[in-house]
Order: sequence, then C-alpha cells, then structure tokens
Amino acid sequence: VQLQASGGGLVQAGGSLRLSCAASGFTLDYYAIGWFRQAPGKEREGLLCISRGGGTQYFAAPVKGRFTISRDNAKNTVYLQMNSLKPEDTAVYYCAASADFSWSSCAHTQYDYDYWGHGTQVTVSS
Repeated sequence: VQLQASGGGLVQAGGSLRLSCAASGFTLDYYAIGWFRQAPGKEREGLLCISRGGGTQYFAAPVKGRFTISRDNAKNTVYLQMNSLKPEDTAVYYCAASADFSWSSCAHTQYDYDYWGHGTQVTVSS
C-alpha cells in the first residue's frame, strides 16, 4: 500500500503546476484524498480534499480559487492543479488517503488520514 506524490518543481510566480498522487497496492475509489503542505518552520496544513463521491472541500483560504483537486479513478490517481502560484506556496506537498469517510465527506486534519505519500517539493520564485 503506497501513495506517491509527484509533479513538484521550480516555477516562477504566476505559473502553474499539476501534482499527482498515485496509489499502488490499493484502489483509490474507496478513499477520500487530502492534500497538505508544509513550509519550512511551519506546521503541516490541510489545503483541500476530495471525497469518494468527488465532492471538494477547501480548508485553506489562500488557495481557494487557485487550486483545484480532481480524481481519475481509472488511473488510480488524484491531481492537484495549482494556478497563479505565489512564493508563499513554496512547501513540500503531501497527499493522504483515508477509507474512513462517508461517500460525501473528507477532512483537513492530518490525523484523519491513514496513508501518506512522501511529498513533493514545490518552489515558487518571485
């Protein structure tokens, strides 16, 4: 059972990146997925999540309107599309999965999630 986040890199302010969260060893259809990030010297924060049914919840006001989450169950992958990136978006980004939510629910608290990817670094230059 493994999650792998990828797609990070160095981008200029105003640019875009799409992160992927791919699962191996289990089927993401049965899991809610959350995206989190952790900047240097800061605590890990929940950004947004997608329920098993495809509903999205945002937990971090600074990313609303710029970040979107989607899932492709056929590819066993969840995506985080990040647009209009800012230097303050610089962080390690993590995806996490949990099978404990109902069809339409997910959450922003890291303790609600059972499986975590290793994270992918996103650096936004000014």
